[in-house]
Amino acid sequence: MKLLKVGITLAVALLAANEQTAQAATTSTTFLVSATVTNGCIVVATPLAFGVYDPSAAANDKTSTITVTCTLATPYSIGLNAGVAAGATVTTRQMKHATLTDLINYSLYNESTRTTNWDDTGGAGVVAVASATGLPEVHTVYGRIAAGQYVTAGTYADTITVTVTY
Repeated sequence: MKLLKVGITLAVALLAANEQTAQAATTSTTFLVSATVTNGCIVVATPLAFGVYDPSAAANDKTSTITVTCTLATPYSIGLNAGVAAGATVTTRQMKHATLTDLINYSLYNESTRTTNWDDTGGAGVVAVASATGLPEVHTVYGRIAAGQYVTAGTYADTITVTVTY
């Protein structure tokens, strides 16, 4: 038994001599974070309201806007269709009377001099942007109802589809 006591005492003494204070240990690693951004655009158009049209007065000119926001450096183009009237074209759009079959002609242009019809077929008739800024970009639509269209009084309307191709 004495031998056992001496052995235990020796073991405790050796452990006490080698006792170290506990310290926190750390390790670290890294991980990859990634995303793939695809080209994308958002388009918002405001109504074009000509207001009151007097056929005996000068042409009625008004504007509206199309705001396009695309991912940075994305090329895009904006086209406008002919509208919903059966006989409409991009050079002669037509608003229809609310309750009758009467039509009134109007035009949409992509520049302030109102010489280039805004269409959806490509070329000079569309608005093309070579590289989007990544911020909202505002494009003005220049509308005109030519003078001298003596039609039935009332409210006329049309719906234009804006197409952004990117």
